[in-house]
Amino acid sequence: MLARLGQLGLGCLGLSSMGLPGQAFAAGLGGPLAGLLIKASDTSLDKLARPGAFYNDPETRIALPLVGGLGGSSGGSGLGGALGSVLGTTSKLGLTDGLVRAINDAAGVAAGEAKPIFRTAINNLSLSDAPDIVKNKDGATRYLRTSAGDELHGKLRPLVDGGLAKAGAYRQLDSLQKKSSIFAKAGITRDALGRSVTEQALNGIFGYIGKEEMALRDNPLGAAGGLLNGLLGND
Repeated sequence: MLARLGQLGLGCLGLSSMGLPGQAFAAGLGGPLAGLLIKASDTSLDKLARPGAFYNDPETRIALPLVGGLGGSSGGSGLGGALGSVLGTTSKLGLTDGLVRAINDAAGVAAGEAKPIFRTAINNLSLSDAPDIVKNKDGATRYLRTSAGDELHGKLRPLVDGGLAKAGAYRQLDSLQKKSSIFAKAGITRDALGRSVTEQALNGIFGYIGKEEMALRDNPLGAAGGLLNGLLGND
């Protein structure tokens, strides 16, 4: 296995001939693994950029944040639980439906603009955790998140803010805050909303990238499957 890992920087010509992006061949991570991640991230971001993608998938749907945490959970006790119940009621009455859809649309807008920042992060990775990358079928995705998650959060946030403005989410939040103090009490400010949507969007993006990575590894007839299986010790 270690001998094969020593060959990770090889095979770039073969990957190029199979149509993987030219930016994939980072010197640090190794061409095949970088190509795998870029292909997985590009495909994932394309899927999540489609209209309604975040909202229509229960695993990626973004919820309103609550005080004490992200994700809009209505469970628990104390202020957070009470506010969760109130917000749940307003949602059932349709008062926050527009806002929830808007923040999911904003995440889709951000995903559609995020390819360059993910490609840059991947190309800047260095290979320092090879065993875990090999033994986990989503190991490269996990490595990307561990190594570049904070950086990606910081670079994705402006895209999310722009998406929230474009989708009208901030405007809707301002309107709801004027109608009820519950949103201010819940800590749902523009900053909190942007931070929460960014975090939840990243969770969804990494989830999709992990699935794409596993699919690429498991498909020996795919664009990169055969070569990656050999390099990653899966044959």
